[in-house]
Amino acid sequence: MSATPQKKRASRRVLAAAAGLATVGALVAAMPAGAHDRGQGNGHGHGHGHGHKPRTVDVQLLSFNDLHGNLEPPAGSAGNISETQPDGTVKAIPAGGVEYLATSLRTARKGNPYSVTAAGGDMVGASPLLSGLFHDEPTIEALNKLKLDVSAVGNHEFDEGATELARLQNGGCHPVEGCYEKGKKFKGADFPYLAANVTKEKTGKPLLKPYTVWKKNGVKIGFIGVTLEGTPDIVTANGVKGLKFHDEVKTINKYARELDRKGVKSIVALIHEGGAPASTSYNYDCDSPGAGDGISGPIVDIAKGITPKVDALVTGHTHQAYVCTVPDPAGKPRMVTSASSFGKLYTDTTLTYDRRTNDIVRTSVKSANHVVTRDQPKAADMTSLIDRWNKLAAPIANRPQGWISADINGRGSTAPEKPLGNVIADAQLEGLAPADKGGAQVAFMNPGGIRADLVYKASGSEGDGVVTYGEAFTVQPFTNMMNVVDLTGAQLVTALQQQVSGPNEASPKILQVSKGLTYTLDLTKTGAARVVTDTIKLNGEAIDPARTYRVAMNEFLAGGGDGFPALGQGTNKLVGASDLDLFNAYLAAHSTAAAPLAPPVTDRITVVQ
Repeated sequence: MSATPQKKRASRRVLAAAAGLATVGALVAAMPAGAHDRGQGNGHGHGHGHGHKPRTVDVQLLSFNDLHGNLEPPAGSAGNISETQPDGTVKAIPAGGVEYLATSLRTARKGNPYSVTAAGGDMVGASPLLSGLFHDEPTIEALNKLKLDVSAVGNHEFDEGATELARLQNGGCHPVEGCYEKGKKFKGADFPYLAANVTKEKTGKPLLKPYTVWKKNGVKIGFIGVTLEGTPDIVTANGVKGLKFHDEVKTINKYARELDRKGVKSIVALIHEGGAPASTSYNYDCDSPGAGDGISGPIVDIAKGITPKVDALVTGHTHQAYVCTVPDPAGKPRMVTSASSFGKLYTDTTLTYDRRTNDIVRTSVKSANHVVTRDQPKAADMTSLIDRWNKLAAPIANRPQGWISADINGRGSTAPEKPLGNVIADAQLEGLAPADKGGAQVAFMNPGGIRADLVYKASGSEGDGVVTYGEAFTVQPFTNMMNVVDLTGAQLVTALQQQVSGPNEASPKILQVSKGLTYTLDLTKTGAARVVTDTIKLNGEAIDPARTYRVAMNEFLAGGGDGFPALGQGTNKLVGASDLDLFNAYLAAHSTAAAPLAPPVTDRITVVQ
């Protein structure tokens, strides 16, 4: 969800290990930005032609968010969408995968001559191996084929820094690894990435275009794109070096005024920030009993502050599904949508455009989320794209790393303590406990960095229960270097309290802890008091506030990321292997085909509800 570390050059090592997998070419200078306006002659249908034009025209806005490079259908519980049935029961529907997303969007566009497709950020980053191994070039290529017209940047677009983001926009081969396919140069995104609230520190100028205008037959709709202001708190320092992130509301209002002055009266804001509906079912009515009553979180205050000049808000970041109306500053209802994550849903919004005022008739705006089901035909061009990149990735992706006896849930677990979180924390502790590796006594893992489940069912030809390198990479795609630091017992206690207080109070981030650390989390209390301090023990002994402990964590947490400044106070730092290397080493050491690794018991954090 939120708060995930920088994706390092994972392929830097793995590609070296598979020499000849990619054709290395010289760095190609970035082409001028391909961030042009699309809409005329883009294959989305035809206008009314000559003669009398009706006063209003319905514009179809298709949108999605937080794809995270999930080209293949996400596995296990992370690939399900919850749907509430008429009798009140909740059904899990397998969804997602770009082969199905392409079919869904192409089907939805039929009969809609005015159709525009927009995204709410995090299209790339924290991606499965198929995309992440190639610095997300496969995902940009897929989005081009999907005819995406525009996207906001999300925090994950900054995982590899501003220079790499510019390459994704403008094209050119990777500066270190070159071109992946012989005779083919990466073309970059056909759609503009918008980053209205991101400026360069040195010049104060926007990093990318702040807005774009979609035009067709005289119909004009402006799109303003922003990421959350708190992006620097949830991306490693290198990813946001030299950049400033500004207030979402002030930025959108500024550019809405600019568009209005230019005669663009219909405006949609693409915002990589979101909320939490009261139900996780995609078909929950979050306007019950009143407008926006069923949703909470940062997007509510943002929506209430954005000028009435903006007609609709496409949001993301929280990976939730909602279609709500939240009142604007004038008290009028305005549509706010989010389409879950991983391409499992898309939103279809009807914007009625008045040709006389050039504005959207807000009272006519209709919107609904639709499931990207897997029982529809696959888009053949996406199947061939996936097959092409899978062939390049196969020598690395299919290598077995270990065996499991059943699903070990991480991303798909809603519990504070996740079975896969325990495995990862234990792997980090075991790998960094030897004196020459750092002497770690305890390990912490941020929950947002666990990107998938380990699924028992075979994903390919490897057989049930086999964990491949590709599957392990999908769980830990950032290839973060591990750090071991000195922290006092007092700092450890403060870090645990920061899980449920300060910036994490409204939406707690519960660290996954290695074996030996136990404590009680009392959710009936508020703020830091939720952590019952006299229950915190390490190997059965109470934490001594004055004593120094050696603590292992990834470099993102060690930098104070995710709202854990106490973890950023560590001293005597030793940099260890990557989180992925330790995870794979643990799988190899603790499982065989005859004795697979079983899901661990979750008894480290006692939760009082």
